[in-house]
Amino acid sequence: QVQLVESGGGLVQPGGSLRLSCAASGSISSINDMGWYRQAPGKQRELVATITSGGSTNYADSVKGRFTISRDNAKNTVYLQMNSLKPEDTAVYYCRARIVVVTTQRQYRYWGQGTQVTVSS
Repeated sequence: QVQLVESGGGLVQPGGSLRLSCAASGSISSINDMGWYRQAPGKQRELVATITSGGSTNYADSVKGRFTISRDNAKNTVYLQMNSLKPEDTAVYYCRARIVVVTTQRQYRYWGQGTQVTVSS
């Protein structure tokens, strides 16, 4: 059994900052790439940022220069530092990870439950 639990969402004014965290727990053998996605009302879920186990990162053009993804492999945790937030960043943010489980040594994709980020004055 593997779980991803996100935290850190909330309400922030335009120009403000938030830091999201996502911790993986359970029967984990190893974690490959991890990432953040978001879904705004009436829109499809979209990629925000990803990070490989080696630390290589990839960002959506809309967040480059404002958001930073990082991970702590010892804690099985991925972070998303969001600065200079805009109203259009308002969405539910989901964590995703590709995890090799202990029992089968096979890789599966897991999603967190989502955390709401609202940017409004």
